[in-house]
Amino acid sequence: MDYVGLMKGFLLSPVETFQKVRDTDLGDSLKYYLILLVINAVLSAIVGIAMVSAIWMTFSGLFEQLGLPLPAVAGLGVVLFAILMIIVQFVMVFIIAAWFHLFVYLLGGRKGYLQTLKAVTFGSTPAMLFGWIPFIGMLANIWSIALEILGIRELQEMTTGKAALAVILAILVILIIVIAIAAMFFIAFSEITSVPVTGF
Repeated sequence: MDYVGLMKGFLLSPVETFQKVRDTDLGDSLKYYLILLVINAVLSAIVGIAMVSAIWMTFSGLFEQLGLPLPAVAGLGVVLFAILMIIVQFVMVFIIAAWFHLFVYLLGGRKGYLQTLKAVTFGSTPAMLFGWIPFIGMLANIWSIALEILGIRELQEMTTGKAALAVILAILVILIIVIAIAAMFFIAFSEITSVPVTGF
């Protein structure tokens, strides 16, 4: 596969590129995604090391007095974290695609889980290529969501409305669950901190 050509295609002409990858197998789509993960991890690590170095140079005197680790140690931590994130994101893409596919199936998508997985892996191109850039990363993630909708539309042969609804519902349900859990923790924490302390 021409991986660089695919990256350009998904950024500049996503509909035609999704049509071209309709018949690609699982291995090719996962290799492409793994390449994106490595690119993202390397660029994120570079930014992370640069930030650690900048912070160290600014507060080096304070850090030395506190006995905090040298930038090299912190830089190694950034690299190890980047490697861990490659593994975690590679595993998570299967779970995310399965979650999306549940809503795709409910809304009539019948081309199989593999096509949804391909829509997610290929659709993540902007987020992986530009997500490491501070502030711009958020826009890249939104761009990826739009590409995933297009990918589901093309690969599942659904309407744009149904593909968009499937992705939006999948994201909304997760947000609602996260907000509900956060609210429960907040309420529980508030009750604990509001209990009066009695003397012995």
